[in-house]
Amino acid sequence: MPVLNVAFIGSEELARTLAKKGDVRDIESYVYKEISEGETRILSLLRPLRHPERLRPLLSVLNVAKAGVVEISKVDAALGEVLVAFGAADIRIGHAIISPEDGGWVDPEQVQVILNQAGLGEWTLYEEMPDEHTLRESLLSSLQTGDENAPLVIPIDQHFNVKGVGLVAIGYVQAGPVSKHEEILVLASQETGITRSLQVMDDDVEHSFVGDRVGVALRNLREEALHRGCILTHVNGDALVRHNSSKFTLSRAPFQKRELSEGDIVHAAVDLQFQVGRIIKIQGVEFTVEWEQPLWIQKRDAAPVMIVQLDAGNMRIMGVAQSIAPV
Repeated sequence: MPVLNVAFIGSEELARTLAKKGDVRDIESYVYKEISEGETRILSLLRPLRHPERLRPLLSVLNVAKAGVVEISKVDAALGEVLVAFGAADIRIGHAIISPEDGGWVDPEQVQVILNQAGLGEWTLYEEMPDEHTLRESLLSSLQTGDENAPLVIPIDQHFNVKGVGLVAIGYVQAGPVSKHEEILVLASQETGITRSLQVMDDDVEHSFVGDRVGVALRNLREEALHRGCILTHVNGDALVRHNSSKFTLSRAPFQKRELSEGDIVHAAVDLQFQVGRIIKIQGVEFTVEWEQPLWIQKRDAAPVMIVQLDAGNMRIMGVAQSIAPV
């Protein structure tokens, strides 16, 4: 079943017109299923909560999304940070919807300028609320199957024990397929387990594919091996590179005026990891960062590594790490 994960910034009212509300954590999910020509197509809207107070839920959504919807009620610093974050995450398929607060007005030309500056010039801008069927179909038309030949990568955001099932890890399949009874490696603990069963959208399945939010029941694995941001991969998949320290050039985010200095604390956001590090060296445009815990980067050309600084005021997205390599 092909799934399109959509980063959704907007009202609960709009989300409910597009899909059925599911689970709620620091991220709300809304799911829409339809059968077209014998094939089930799924929209999964992911709505981060409490932005701008909290940045991590927004970045986590952007780590797994392939498209975006932003409902614009006003133009302010929070909107600027949201659009810059979408641009940094390389979300090229998107819909910006002007929906002013009661008595308010939003200038479409100003919004288009901001979209262009944030790297989202390809997005569709609606000057008024579109019909939900039109918007939904436009999103579904963007559905693409992922690279099933790539090594398995499943970043985990929840885990718990279920009576009669055992230890269950839940996350989004970023690359490769996973099947029942396979041996799985957990990074960074380097412990292994066996996939006892798989569940997608409350259904037991034999296999899970790119885009799925999958529950993986694991046997022969300690619960302590799992944590938010850990990654499941195949034992011999060779999918990721461990970074205790990283060297990269920083592609600076639009509207970012703050300068980074040696000794500054930053975070890297990629594949549901939110890893803290300290800048230990700056040489021209090249940065060297030492991470508090290992950062795992996919070998293939995958999601951008966003660099953020939580105390940077209204614009916490510093940019994207280019040509990142372990030191």
